[in-house]
Amino acid sequence: MLEKRPYPLDLIYVPVKRAKTLDQQKVLTLAEDILKNGQKTPIQIRADNKRFVLIEGLHRLEAIRALGGDTIEAYLVRARLH
Repeated sequence: MLEKRPYPLDLIYVPVKRAKTLDQQKVLTLAEDILKNGQKTPIQIRADNKRFVLIEGLHRLEAIRALGGDTIEAYLVRARLH
């Protein structure tokens, strides 16, 4: 079972391909919701040497950044082996 815990925002890398899908309106809407209700759903990240790579949750990540957060709740998942 995955364990939810806080991870530092400055250690989370967003791949360029994923970053291109960012919708600022979604970020603003999520930021407002997080202010009122807190972060409901953790993002998903994977370990990559000394940092983490975002797997799922770009808009949540950017909403927390927009709110000035230092950490975000996340699940650390393993990369698939092919």
